[in-house]
Amino acid sequence: KGKCPEDGWDESTIELFLHELAIMDSNNFLGNCGVGEREGRVASGLVARRHYRLIHGIGRSGDISAVQPKAAGSSLLNKLTNSVVLDVIKLAGVRTVTSCFVVPMATGMSLTLCFLTLRHKRPKAKYIIWPRIDQKSCFKSMITAGFEPVVIENVLEGDELRTDLKAVEAKIKALGAENILCVHSTTSCFAPRVPDRLEELAVICSNYDIPHIVNNAYGVQSSKCMHLIQQGARVGRIDAFVQSLDKNFMVPVGGAIIAGFNESFIQEISKMYPGRASASPSLDVLITLLSLGTSGYKKLLKERKEMFSYLSSELKKLADNHNERLLDTPHNPISLAMSLKTLDETSDAAVTQLGSMLFTRQVSGARVVPCGSVQTVNNYTFKGFMSHANDYPCAYLNAASAIGIKKQDVDVFLKRLDKCLKTFRKEAKQEKSINEISDANAATEQLED
Repeated sequence: KGKCPEDGWDESTIELFLHELAIMDSNNFLGNCGVGEREGRVASGLVARRHYRLIHGIGRSGDISAVQPKAAGSSLLNKLTNSVVLDVIKLAGVRTVTSCFVVPMATGMSLTLCFLTLRHKRPKAKYIIWPRIDQKSCFKSMITAGFEPVVIENVLEGDELRTDLKAVEAKIKALGAENILCVHSTTSCFAPRVPDRLEELAVICSNYDIPHIVNNAYGVQSSKCMHLIQQGARVGRIDAFVQSLDKNFMVPVGGAIIAGFNESFIQEISKMYPGRASASPSLDVLITLLSLGTSGYKKLLKERKEMFSYLSSELKKLADNHNERLLDTPHNPISLAMSLKTLDETSDAAVTQLGSMLFTRQVSGARVVPCGSVQTVNNYTFKGFMSHANDYPCAYLNAASAIGIKKQDVDVFLKRLDKCLKTFRKEAKQEKSINEISDANAATEQLED
Protein backbone atom coordinates (compact mmCIF):
# COMPACT_ATOMS: atom_id res chain seq x y z
CA LYS A 1 0.00 0.00 0.00
CA GLY A 2 3.03 2.27 0.13
CA LYS A 3 2.31 3.20 3.76
CA CYS A 4 4.30 2.92 6.94
CA PRO A 5 3.32 -0.32 8.74
CA GLU A 6 1.47 0.14 12.01
CA ASP A 7 3.77 -2.21 13.89
CA GLY A 8 7.50 -2.12 13.25
CA TRP A 9 9.31 -4.99 11.54
CA ASP A 10 12.15 -6.90 13.19
CA GLU A 11 15.69 -6.47 11.82
CA SER A 12 15.86 -9.84 10.04
CA THR A 13 12.65 -9.08 8.10
CA ILE A 14 13.98 -5.66 7.07
CA GLU A 15 17.30 -7.18 5.95
CA LEU A 16 15.49 -9.87 3.93
CA PHE A 17 13.38 -7.16 2.27
CA LEU A 18 16.49 -5.09 1.39
CA HIS A 19 18.29 -8.12 -0.03
CA GLU A 20 15.26 -8.82 -2.23
CA LEU A 21 15.44 -5.25 -3.53
CA ALA A 22 19.20 -5.48 -4.08
CA ILE A 23 19.04 -8.60 -6.29
CA MET A 24 16.78 -6.61 -8.66
CA ASP A 25 19.73 -4.29 -9.50
CA SER A 26 21.85 -5.29 -12.50
CA ASN A 27 25.17 -5.08 -10.64
CA ASN A 28 24.00 -8.04 -8.52
CA PHE A 29 22.90 -10.26 -11.46
CA LEU A 30 24.98 -13.47 -11.64
CA GLY A 31 25.59 -13.24 -15.40
CA ASN A 32 25.87 -9.45 -15.64
CA CYS A 33 28.30 -8.02 -18.20
CA GLY A 34 28.89 -4.31 -17.65
CA VAL A 35 30.64 -2.19 -20.28
CA GLY A 36 29.52 1.29 -19.19
CA GLU A 37 31.22 3.89 -17.01
CA ARG A 38 28.81 3.38 -14.09
CA GLU A 39 28.14 -0.26 -13.45
CA GLY A 40 27.74 -0.36 -9.67
CA ARG A 41 31.19 -1.83 -9.13
CA VAL A 42 32.44 -1.60 -5.53
CA ALA A 43 36.04 -2.41 -4.57
CA SER A 44 35.39 -3.02 -0.88
CA GLY A 45 33.12 -5.76 0.40
CA LEU A 46 32.65 -3.76 3.60
CA VAL A 47 31.30 -0.79 1.62
CA ALA A 48 29.00 -3.10 -0.38
CA ARG A 49 27.59 -4.64 2.81
CA ARG A 50 27.17 -1.19 4.41
CA HIS A 51 24.86 -0.24 1.53
CA TYR A 52 23.14 -3.66 1.31
CA ARG A 53 24.60 -3.85 -2.23
CA LEU A 54 22.21 -1.11 -3.37
CA ILE A 55 24.96 0.71 -5.26
CA HIS A 56 23.27 2.51 -8.18
CA GLY A 57 21.78 5.37 -6.16
CA ILE A 58 18.45 6.91 -7.09
CA GLY A 59 17.08 8.73 -10.11
CA ARG A 60 18.53 9.37 -13.55
CA SER A 61 20.65 12.23 -14.84
CA GLY A 62 17.57 14.35 -15.59
CA ASP A 63 15.32 13.61 -12.62
CA ILE A 64 16.05 12.42 -9.08
CA SER A 65 12.63 10.72 -8.93
CA ALA A 66 12.91 8.89 -12.28
CA VAL A 67 13.09 5.09 -12.51
CA GLN A 68 16.49 3.65 -13.48
CA PRO A 69 15.98 0.54 -15.71
CA LYS A 70 19.17 -1.25 -14.64
CA ALA A 71 18.45 -0.51 -10.97
CA ALA A 72 14.89 -1.72 -10.46
CA GLY A 73 15.48 -2.47 -6.78
CA SER A 74 17.00 0.93 -5.99
CA SER A 75 14.22 2.64 -7.95
CA LEU A 76 11.58 0.71 -6.01
CA LEU A 77 13.37 1.65 -2.76
CA ASN A 78 13.17 5.31 -3.76
CA LYS A 79 9.47 5.17 -4.65
CA LEU A 80 8.59 3.27 -1.48
CA THR A 81 10.59 5.63 0.75
CA ASN A 82 8.87 8.72 -0.67
CA SER A 83 5.47 7.03 -0.25
CA VAL A 84 6.14 5.94 3.35
CA VAL A 85 7.53 9.38 4.29
CA LEU A 86 4.43 11.05 2.80
CA ASP A 87 2.27 8.80 4.98
CA VAL A 88 4.23 9.81 8.10
CA ILE A 89 3.99 13.54 7.28
CA LYS A 90 0.21 13.13 7.07
CA LEU A 91 0.25 11.21 10.35
CA ALA A 92 2.28 14.03 11.96
CA GLY A 93 -0.41 16.59 11.13
CA VAL A 94 -0.19 17.89 7.54
CA ARG A 95 -3.07 15.80 6.24
CA THR A 96 -3.60 17.50 2.88
CA VAL A 97 0.03 17.22 1.69
CA THR A 98 -0.02 15.64 -1.79
CA SER A 99 3.62 14.97 -2.67
CA CYS A 100 7.13 14.74 -1.22
CA PHE A 101 10.54 13.30 -1.99
CA VAL A 102 13.70 12.57 -0.03
CA VAL A 103 16.68 14.53 -1.28
CA PRO A 104 20.28 13.60 -0.30
CA MET A 105 21.13 17.09 0.95
CA ALA A 106 20.59 18.70 4.33
CA THR A 107 17.96 21.40 4.88
CA GLY A 108 19.98 24.42 3.68
CA MET A 109 20.84 23.04 0.24
CA SER A 110 17.31 21.63 -0.12
CA LEU A 111 15.93 25.15 0.42
CA THR A 112 18.38 26.38 -2.24
CA LEU A 113 16.95 23.81 -4.67
CA CYS A 114 13.44 25.17 -4.03
CA PHE A 115 14.57 28.76 -4.68
CA LEU A 116 16.35 27.77 -7.91
CA THR A 117 13.17 26.06 -9.13
CA LEU A 118 11.15 29.23 -8.48
CA ARG A 119 13.67 31.27 -10.51
CA HIS A 120 12.22 29.86 -13.75
CA LYS A 121 8.70 30.83 -12.71
CA ARG A 122 9.67 34.37 -11.66
CA PRO A 123 12.60 35.50 -13.88
CA LYS A 124 12.38 39.15 -12.76
CA ALA A 125 12.52 38.37 -9.06
CA LYS A 126 15.73 39.07 -7.11
CA TYR A 127 14.54 39.41 -3.49
CA ILE A 128 13.48 36.90 -0.82
CA ILE A 129 11.46 38.21 2.14
CA TRP A 130 12.90 36.55 5.26
CA PRO A 131 11.67 37.08 8.82
CA ARG A 132 14.94 36.98 10.73
CA ILE A 133 16.16 33.77 12.36
CA ASP A 134 19.80 33.60 13.40
CA GLN A 135 20.82 30.33 11.82
CA LYS A 136 23.47 30.46 9.11
CA SER A 137 22.40 27.67 6.76
CA CYS A 138 18.90 29.02 6.04
CA PHE A 139 20.39 32.48 5.39
CA LYS A 140 23.11 31.09 3.13
CA SER A 141 20.56 28.99 1.23
CA MET A 142 19.22 32.24 -0.29
CA ILE A 143 22.68 33.67 -1.03
CA THR A 144 23.84 30.42 -2.67
CA ALA A 145 20.78 30.47 -4.94
CA GLY A 146 21.80 33.97 -6.07
CA PHE A 147 19.06 36.01 -4.39
CA GLU A 148 19.12 39.00 -2.08
CA PRO A 149 17.62 38.33 1.36
CA VAL A 150 15.41 41.11 2.71
CA VAL A 151 15.68 40.71 6.47
CA ILE A 152 12.51 41.49 8.42
CA GLU A 153 13.31 42.14 12.08
CA ASN A 154 11.09 40.40 14.63
CA VAL A 155 8.88 42.22 17.12
CA LEU A 156 9.15 41.64 20.87
CA GLU A 157 5.88 40.57 22.48
CA GLY A 158 6.52 39.85 26.16
CA ASP A 159 9.56 37.56 26.05
CA GLU A 160 8.74 36.22 22.58
CA LEU A 161 10.13 37.34 19.23
CA ARG A 162 7.33 37.17 16.65
CA THR A 163 6.78 37.90 12.95
CA ASP A 164 6.35 41.56 12.04
CA LEU A 165 3.49 41.15 9.56
CA LYS A 166 3.13 44.90 8.91
CA ALA A 167 6.83 45.12 7.99
CA VAL A 168 6.49 42.13 5.63
CA GLU A 169 3.55 43.66 3.79
CA ALA A 170 5.16 47.12 3.68
CA LYS A 171 8.32 45.62 2.13
CA ILE A 172 6.29 43.76 -0.51
CA LYS A 173 4.60 47.02 -1.50
CA ALA A 174 7.92 48.90 -1.54
CA LEU A 175 9.79 46.33 -3.66
CA GLY A 176 6.90 45.27 -5.88
CA ALA A 177 5.44 41.75 -5.75
CA GLU A 178 6.85 40.80 -9.17
CA ASN A 179 10.40 41.47 -7.89
CA ILE A 180 10.03 39.10 -4.93
CA LEU A 181 10.87 35.43 -5.48
CA CYS A 182 9.11 34.24 -2.33
CA VAL A 183 8.56 34.64 1.38
CA HIS A 184 10.91 32.32 3.30
CA SER A 185 9.37 31.57 6.71
CA THR A 186 10.38 29.33 9.62
CA THR A 187 8.56 27.03 12.04
CA SER A 188 11.07 25.25 14.32
CA CYS A 189 13.52 27.66 15.96
CA PHE A 190 15.43 28.49 19.15
CA ALA A 191 13.48 30.31 21.87
CA PRO A 192 12.77 33.14 22.55
CA ARG A 193 12.01 33.30 18.81
CA VAL A 194 8.83 31.39 18.10
CA PRO A 195 7.42 29.92 14.85
CA ASP A 196 6.42 32.51 12.28
CA ARG A 197 2.78 33.53 11.95
CA LEU A 198 2.34 31.05 9.10
CA GLU A 199 -1.39 31.49 8.56
CA GLU A 200 -1.12 35.27 8.21
CA LEU A 201 1.98 35.01 5.99
CA ALA A 202 0.23 32.43 3.80
CA VAL A 203 -2.73 34.82 3.34
CA ILE A 204 -0.36 37.70 2.43
CA CYS A 205 1.40 35.45 -0.12
CA SER A 206 -1.95 34.44 -1.60
CA ASN A 207 -3.17 38.06 -1.82
CA TYR A 208 0.00 39.27 -3.58
CA ASP A 209 0.52 36.06 -5.63
CA ILE A 210 3.96 35.44 -4.12
CA PRO A 211 5.32 31.90 -3.52
CA HIS A 212 5.87 30.78 0.07
CA ILE A 213 8.64 28.37 1.14
CA VAL A 214 8.69 27.13 4.75
CA ASN A 215 11.82 26.03 6.60
CA ASN A 216 10.38 23.28 8.81
CA ALA A 217 13.83 21.96 9.80
CA TYR A 218 12.87 19.97 12.91
CA GLY A 219 9.15 20.67 12.89
CA VAL A 220 7.81 17.21 11.94
CA GLN A 221 8.23 16.14 15.57
CA SER A 222 5.99 19.01 16.73
CA SER A 223 2.21 18.78 16.27
CA LYS A 224 2.06 22.58 16.68
CA CYS A 225 4.51 23.25 13.82
CA MET A 226 2.73 20.77 11.56
CA HIS A 227 -0.65 22.31 12.44
CA LEU A 228 0.66 25.74 11.42
CA ILE A 229 1.67 24.38 8.00
CA GLN A 230 -1.68 22.64 7.56
CA GLN A 231 -3.58 25.80 8.49
CA GLY A 232 -1.36 28.02 6.33
CA ALA A 233 -2.09 25.84 3.30
CA ARG A 234 -5.82 25.83 4.12
CA VAL A 235 -6.29 29.59 4.41
CA GLY A 236 -3.54 30.86 2.09
CA ARG A 237 -0.48 29.79 0.12
CA ILE A 238 2.39 27.44 0.98
CA ASP A 239 4.30 26.11 -2.04
CA ALA A 240 6.79 23.82 -0.29
CA PHE A 241 8.02 22.97 3.19
CA VAL A 242 11.43 21.45 3.89
CA GLN A 243 12.45 19.28 6.86
CA SER A 244 15.59 17.49 7.97
CA LEU A 245 15.81 13.70 8.13
CA ASP A 246 18.31 13.51 11.01
CA LYS A 247 16.46 15.93 13.31
CA ASN A 248 13.03 14.35 12.83
CA PHE A 249 13.78 10.65 12.27
CA MET A 250 17.06 10.07 14.13
CA VAL A 251 19.17 9.02 11.13
CA PRO A 252 22.66 10.25 10.12
CA VAL A 253 22.97 13.80 8.75
CA GLY A 254 22.72 14.17 4.98
CA GLY A 255 19.10 14.13 3.89
CA ALA A 256 15.92 16.21 3.85
CA ILE A 257 12.31 15.96 2.72
CA ILE A 258 10.81 18.49 0.32
CA ALA A 259 7.01 18.37 0.51
CA GLY A 260 4.09 20.39 -0.77
CA PHE A 261 0.44 20.63 -1.75
CA ASN A 262 0.88 20.91 -5.53
CA GLU A 263 2.27 17.68 -6.97
CA SER A 264 3.45 19.25 -10.24
CA PHE A 265 5.54 21.88 -8.40
CA ILE A 266 7.20 19.24 -6.18
CA GLN A 267 8.00 17.25 -9.35
CA GLU A 268 9.55 20.40 -10.85
CA ILE A 269 11.85 20.67 -7.83
CA SER A 270 12.90 17.02 -8.15
CA LYS A 271 13.69 17.55 -11.86
CA MET A 272 15.83 20.56 -10.97
CA TYR A 273 18.27 18.29 -9.07
CA PRO A 274 21.19 17.65 -11.47
CA GLY A 275 22.23 14.04 -11.95
CA ARG A 276 21.63 10.91 -9.92
CA ALA A 277 21.79 10.93 -6.14
CA SER A 278 22.94 8.86 -3.19
CA ALA A 279 20.39 6.35 -1.95
CA SER A 280 21.83 6.37 1.59
CA PRO A 281 19.43 8.93 3.13
CA SER A 282 16.43 7.15 1.56
CA LEU A 283 17.70 3.79 2.76
CA ASP A 284 18.33 5.08 6.30
CA VAL A 285 14.90 6.63 6.74
CA LEU A 286 13.08 3.65 5.20
CA ILE A 287 14.88 1.20 7.53
CA THR A 288 14.08 3.46 10.50
CA LEU A 289 10.38 3.85 9.70
CA LEU A 290 9.95 0.13 8.96
CA SER A 291 11.54 -0.70 12.32
CA LEU A 292 9.44 1.85 14.23
CA GLY A 293 6.13 1.55 12.45
CA THR A 294 3.50 4.24 12.94
CA SER A 295 2.91 3.09 16.52
CA GLY A 296 6.62 3.43 17.35
CA TYR A 297 6.90 6.89 15.78
CA LYS A 298 3.73 8.09 17.54
CA LYS A 299 5.20 6.86 20.83
CA LEU A 300 8.38 8.88 20.22
CA LEU A 301 6.31 12.00 19.47
CA LYS A 302 4.29 11.51 22.66
CA GLU A 303 7.43 10.99 24.78
CA ARG A 304 9.03 14.12 23.30
CA LYS A 305 6.01 16.21 24.26
CA GLU A 306 6.03 14.79 27.79
CA MET A 307 9.75 15.51 28.14
CA PHE A 308 9.17 19.10 26.99
CA SER A 309 6.74 19.62 29.88
CA TYR A 310 9.17 17.99 32.31
CA LEU A 311 12.15 20.02 31.08
CA SER A 312 10.09 23.20 31.25
CA SER A 313 8.96 22.67 34.86
CA GLU A 314 12.37 21.55 36.12
CA LEU A 315 14.27 24.31 34.33
CA LYS A 316 11.87 26.86 35.86
CA LYS A 317 12.66 25.53 39.36
CA LEU A 318 16.39 25.74 38.69
CA ALA A 319 16.06 29.27 37.30
CA ASP A 320 14.15 30.41 40.40
CA ASN A 321 16.87 28.96 42.66
CA HIS A 322 19.49 31.08 40.88
CA ASN A 323 17.46 34.31 40.77
CA GLU A 324 16.86 33.82 37.04
CA ARG A 325 13.65 33.03 35.19
CA LEU A 326 12.42 30.73 32.48
CA LEU A 327 11.45 33.04 29.64
CA ASP A 328 7.76 32.91 28.79
CA THR A 329 7.63 31.51 25.23
CA PRO A 330 4.36 29.53 25.01
CA HIS A 331 4.34 29.57 21.18
CA ASN A 332 7.62 27.61 20.94
CA PRO A 333 6.83 23.88 21.33
CA ILE A 334 10.40 22.51 21.25
CA SER A 335 12.93 25.04 22.59
CA LEU A 336 13.15 26.81 25.98
CA ALA A 337 15.25 29.74 27.20
CA MET A 338 16.44 30.68 30.70
CA SER A 339 17.69 34.19 31.46
CA LEU A 340 21.33 34.72 32.51
CA LYS A 341 21.01 38.27 33.82
CA THR A 342 22.94 37.77 37.07
CA LEU A 343 25.70 36.00 35.17
CA ASP A 344 25.88 38.74 32.56
CA GLU A 345 26.30 41.32 35.33
CA THR A 346 29.27 39.39 36.78
CA SER A 347 31.53 39.92 33.75
CA ASP A 348 31.39 40.23 29.96
CA ALA A 349 32.91 36.79 29.46
CA ALA A 350 30.87 34.95 32.08
CA VAL A 351 28.03 33.96 29.73
CA THR A 352 30.26 32.43 27.07
CA GLN A 353 32.36 30.81 29.82
CA LEU A 354 29.22 29.01 31.03
CA GLY A 355 28.80 27.55 27.55
CA SER A 356 32.38 26.28 27.61
CA MET A 357 31.90 24.77 31.06
CA LEU A 358 28.80 22.89 29.96
CA PHE A 359 30.50 21.59 26.82
CA THR A 360 33.54 20.31 28.75
CA ARG A 361 31.09 18.56 31.09
CA GLN A 362 29.63 16.70 28.08
CA VAL A 363 26.43 18.75 27.81
CA SER A 364 25.78 19.08 24.08
CA GLY A 365 23.11 21.14 22.36
CA ALA A 366 22.69 23.79 25.06
CA ARG A 367 23.36 27.28 23.63
CA VAL A 368 24.37 30.31 25.65
CA VAL A 369 23.53 33.61 23.98
CA PRO A 370 25.31 36.76 25.22
CA CYS A 371 23.99 40.26 24.62
CA GLY A 372 25.32 42.36 21.78
CA SER A 373 27.39 39.87 19.78
CA VAL A 374 27.94 40.91 16.14
CA GLN A 375 28.40 38.47 13.26
CA THR A 376 28.93 38.98 9.55
CA VAL A 377 27.52 36.29 7.24
CA ASN A 378 28.17 36.70 3.49
CA ASN A 379 28.73 40.47 3.89
CA TYR A 380 25.53 40.91 5.92
CA THR A 381 26.11 42.12 9.49
CA PHE A 382 23.76 40.92 12.22
CA LYS A 383 23.68 42.72 15.57
CA GLY A 384 22.84 40.53 18.55
CA PHE A 385 23.55 37.45 16.45
CA MET A 386 22.05 34.18 17.77
CA SER A 387 19.35 36.09 19.67
CA HIS A 388 17.27 36.80 16.50
CA ALA A 389 17.10 40.49 17.41
CA ASN A 390 19.40 43.54 17.45
CA ASP A 391 19.03 44.10 21.18
CA TYR A 392 17.24 41.35 23.08
CA PRO A 393 16.79 42.48 26.73
CA CYS A 394 18.95 39.78 28.38
CA ALA A 395 21.51 37.05 27.86
CA TYR A 396 20.05 33.55 28.05
CA LEU A 397 20.61 29.81 27.73
CA ASN A 398 18.72 27.50 25.33
CA ALA A 399 17.71 23.89 25.87
CA ALA A 400 15.43 21.83 23.65
CA SER A 401 13.25 18.78 24.01
CA ALA A 402 13.78 17.03 20.68
CA ILE A 403 12.66 13.59 19.53
CA GLY A 404 14.49 10.77 21.29
CA ILE A 405 15.33 12.77 24.43
CA LYS A 406 15.15 10.78 27.68
CA LYS A 407 14.42 11.77 31.29
CA GLN A 408 18.03 10.90 32.14
CA ASP A 409 19.25 13.49 29.60
CA VAL A 410 17.14 16.19 31.27
CA ASP A 411 18.17 15.20 34.81
CA VAL A 412 21.89 15.07 34.04
CA PHE A 413 21.75 18.40 32.16
CA LEU A 414 19.98 20.14 35.06
CA LYS A 415 22.40 18.71 37.60
CA ARG A 416 25.45 19.88 35.64
CA LEU A 417 23.95 23.29 34.88
CA ASP A 418 23.12 23.78 38.56
CA LYS A 419 26.69 22.90 39.52
CA CYS A 420 28.15 25.33 36.96
CA LEU A 421 25.92 28.19 38.14
CA LYS A 422 26.82 27.50 41.78
CA THR A 423 30.50 27.68 40.83
CA PHE A 424 29.92 31.12 39.30
CA ARG A 425 28.03 32.33 42.37
CA LYS A 426 30.76 31.07 44.69
CA GLU A 427 33.48 32.80 42.66
CA ALA A 428 31.44 36.01 42.51
CA LYS A 429 30.94 35.89 46.29
CA GLN A 430 34.67 35.38 46.89
CA GLU A 431 35.52 38.23 44.55
CA LYS A 432 33.04 40.49 46.34
CA SER A 433 34.58 39.59 49.72
CA ILE A 434 38.09 40.32 48.43
CA ASN A 435 36.92 43.68 47.07
CA GLU A 436 35.23 44.51 50.38
CA ILE A 437 38.43 43.66 52.32
CA SER A 438 40.50 45.75 49.90
CA ASP A 439 38.10 48.69 50.31
CA ALA A 440 38.21 48.34 54.13
CA ASN A 441 42.03 48.24 54.12
CA ALA A 442 42.16 51.31 51.90
CA ALA A 443 39.77 53.18 54.24
CA THR A 444 41.90 52.23 57.29
CA GLU A 445 45.05 53.46 55.61
CA GLN A 446 43.35 56.81 54.82
CA LEU A 447 42.30 57.20 58.48
CA GLU A 448 45.85 56.43 59.68
CA ASP A 449 47.25 59.03 57.29
